[in-house]
Amino acid sequence: MDFVILLVAFMCGFAAKLVNTPPLIGFLAAGFILNALGYTNNDALQIIADLGITILLFTIGLKLHLKDLIARPVWVSGLSHTAIWVAVVSLFIFVLGNVLMLEVFNTSFTTAALISFALSFSSTVCVIKILDEAGETKTRHGKLAIGILVIQDILAVLFLVFSTGKIPSIYAFGLFLLLPCQPLIHKLLFKSGHGELLPLTGFIFAFGAYSLFEMVGVKGDLGALVAGVMLATHAKANELSKALYGFKDLFLVGFFLTIGLSAMPTWEMLALALFLCVFLIVKFALFFGLFITLRLRARTAFLSALLLSNFSEFGLIVGAVAVSATLLEPDWLVIIAIAASISFVCSSLLYKHSHRLYMLYKEFLKRFEHPNPLAQDIYPQLSCGKVLVVGMGRVGKGAFKALHTQMGNTVWGMDSDPQKIKSLVKLRKNVLVGDGEDIDLWENLDVRQLELVLIALPSIEDAANVTAQLKRINYTGKIAAIARYEDEVAPLINHGVDKVFNFFTEAGLGFAEESMAWAGLNEQSN
Repeated sequence: MDFVILLVAFMCGFAAKLVNTPPLIGFLAAGFILNALGYTNNDALQIIADLGITILLFTIGLKLHLKDLIARPVWVSGLSHTAIWVAVVSLFIFVLGNVLMLEVFNTSFTTAALISFALSFSSTVCVIKILDEAGETKTRHGKLAIGILVIQDILAVLFLVFSTGKIPSIYAFGLFLLLPCQPLIHKLLFKSGHGELLPLTGFIFAFGAYSLFEMVGVKGDLGALVAGVMLATHAKANELSKALYGFKDLFLVGFFLTIGLSAMPTWEMLALALFLCVFLIVKFALFFGLFITLRLRARTAFLSALLLSNFSEFGLIVGAVAVSATLLEPDWLVIIAIAASISFVCSSLLYKHSHRLYMLYKEFLKRFEHPNPLAQDIYPQLSCGKVLVVGMGRVGKGAFKALHTQMGNTVWGMDSDPQKIKSLVKLRKNVLVGDGEDIDLWENLDVRQLELVLIALPSIEDAANVTAQLKRINYTGKIAAIARYEDEVAPLINHGVDKVFNFFTEAGLGFAEESMAWAGLNEQSN
């Protein structure tokens, strides 16, 4: 790959980081800058982009459980949104062209339907990247958004089958034989160890499944997702996901560059793309309305709708099919690509402030909330608790168990992942499912008896948000948090955390103290 491509990508990503915006915005800008400099997409960059998408879907599969995908709010809202969107938007485009006589929209109803269908999809890459950076993949709204993206992926496969005549092979039914192979696959992952063989094993599973699905005429990316789901229940699934994290982020840079390198827009194309982005408001309102109708809480509906309010790279595939059938002008491919890029930027910037936005409009949004929420959305109760550990990852779980040994049932744990909580419930521990950044949850919890809240979340932004929620409900106890790096300590203190523990420093100190006690060196020194 040309060094200039890497340099421009780095400079734009670094500039985005300096102004406190997601680096992917910088990478998108880098693609358009390189395009203006005369660079075009090439095979090497496209391969890197494809690798990034495949690994991304595989790692998401590692965090998914099948029951999350077949939940009623997922498939009902996913299918309903596509049907309503295509009907409304295609009619609107047809009216613009054939009634109001706007030349650019002067198309047949079939072409209008194809354009609206192309714009109905939300970007899997963009949504999952945003969730990954926010650490919210396993939250209620995160799993809902991912479930709908999977539904849309299935619709994409069906579209390609009917539009291109690419019918899956009869051997596709043989893919169900992967289910009895699951124990063997799990054993292979267990035997892969913890070193360099672990990420290589992940690559084999991800790309092996991709190739297998492609061989029988099914979308390969769906195969990578399925492979991840099959490994999601394995004890090493989280470790494997972290081992692939750096590869995924690096390869995805190529994906965002290819968006900008796909074509160079004219001012007219840019204006049309901006016009199409107005429909993002409709997409948000439609998703929010469907979620509320299905009795989801206002916060879940708001955050999920905000996540899904973008256009997808799959729109380019739909557009390409329409162009090859002479149903659409080639310029529409460029317009859809620009609209998708703009929507990525909007989603990234808006979601960065999503929790603040919800707090700002909370009272208005809650007016639409159903009076009888779903069973899983009923707020839990916190009783007889003196200490609450927020975040039950490795650090939080370790702190919870240590405190529970000393203080018993006065110690509570909280995490947004029901699977983590379920394992502790079986051990008769006081734990509850909850998102620490959910102001509605805190307003419905009785925290008057709490004396200490330990925030064991990996992101300092998350820890700062939880602290803000606690201050908002007038919590008067102490707040402690962890930091991975020394430069994260001061910002947390400034946000109101009473004590910040540097993860690596404290781990080393604890290791030294435990070792000295075990070796009897403390007594000798006295």
